[in-house]
Amino acid sequence: MNQDIVITLLQKMFILTLEISVPMLLVGVVLGLMVSIFQTVTQIQESTLTFVPKIVGCVVLLIFLLPWMFSIVITTTNEFFDMIPQLIGGA
Repeated sequence: MNQDIVITLLQKMFILTLEISVPMLLVGVVLGLMVSIFQTVTQIQESTLTFVPKIVGCVVLLIFLLPWMFSIVITTTNEFFDMIPQLIGGA
């Protein structure tokens, strides 16, 4: 296995990680910003108020996106397994 193959595999893994995590992170950031604006406007300074909407939003998004996430992970895993003979054979 040469250096180019390793770099390509790592790039694919990083891209997969970003594809899977970005929707959850964006929902967390947007909900956190909305709760922060709400707290500023109403002058409610409850520190635990920010966690509940983020958790609920991420769980709801996870329920909707889980089939898509699984399909991407399974497809990428199948591609990696299909590459094993080429990596072992050196071709």
